Amino acid sequence: MSSALTDLCRHPIVQAPMAGGASGPRLAAAVSEAGGLGFLAAGYKTADGMYQEIKQVRGLTSRPFGVNLFMPQADTADPAAVEVYRNQLAGEATWYETPLGDPDCGLDDGYDAKLAILLDDPVPLVSFTFGCPTRDVLESFARVGTLTVVTVTTPEEAQAAQWAGADALCVQGVEAGGHQGTHRDQPEADGAGLGLLTLLTLVRETTQLPLIATGGLMRGAQIAAVLAAGADAAQLGTAFLVTPESGADPLHKQAMTNPLYVRTELTRAFSGRPARGLVNRFLREHGPYAPAAYPQVHHLTSGLRKAAAKAGDAQAMALWAGQGHRLARELPAGRLVEALTAELAEARAARAAQDQGGNQ
Repeated sequence: MSSALTDLCRHPIVQAPMAGGASGPRLAAAVSEAGGLGFLAAGYKTADGMYQEIKQVRGLTSRPFGVNLFMPQADTADPAAVEVYRNQLAGEATWYETPLGDPDCGLDDGYDAKLAILLDDPVPLVSFTFGCPTRDVLESFARVGTLTVVTVTTPEEAQAAQWAGADALCVQGVEAGGHQGTHRDQPEADGAGLGLLTLLTLVRETTQLPLIATGGLMRGAQIAAVLAAGADAAQLGTAFLVTPESGADPLHKQAMTNPLYVRTELTRAFSGRPARGLVNRFLREHGPYAPAAYPQVHHLTSGLRKAAAKAGDAQAMALWAGQGHRLARELPAGRLVEALTAELAEARAARAAQDQGGNQ
């Protein structure tokens, strides 16, 4: 890893920021304490809620950690399409005895207020999803000593982030669970995302920034592979989702290895933006009809998802998961970091032995 990022963690293992409750203070602190880099997800939280969690992490560990922000979204949704989807979900609202949410309750996720807090009381690292901040914003973080990471899904996005002044890139392959961090939501590109190793190679050859690879990574041998392909660190989300420290709903955790869920798909059903989750009833029934309307659809379905969780019905929850979900291990977060580090060392040693044998 580059010297600046190396100083943040002993091991090249980053815990992905998973918005919606999974990536809270306990998980971030546990990963950082174990020598990885823990992350708080500020998405869907208020600015004050984010700050309270930052203070909690600081009370649990003195090690560095990161905070992830969602970029404000352009209002490109078709109100008529959102209304049609609302009507389609009327039966779900009746079944779960909860009203549908207001699709027009905000596009910016409190972005400016969160920036103000993070610039006033800096954390070691801030990452961005769903776009790239302006050069002024990135320079402001540089002035207060905060490293910045921009999530990218194409070489073009990587070049734009490098030009804007990002310190590093999080290169997200299509295998990743949860939302694809594309800078623009283009429905015509649904399902056309690049696999991690291909994307990593393309980005490595077009930018000079340190790279954090993410997408389907669950084992140390996979971490070794992305490091060999040019990454400086690996970011894992689904692997940490099932840990005791994760704030994910127990039903979500159980679903990761439940044989009832045989595959994942990218869907707009729950949020209006492509996100990878386990295929359940809600995804099958509503995914084909969900409009490109984020965060309007997210707001619309939020109450439904919570009501389903409360009712113990995983069939209407957003069960975000990467393609490697079947490899999830129910270990404490610190022990998972240790296991991944041991597997990484074993994979590197095996590769070194092969290289040595080939040179004899």
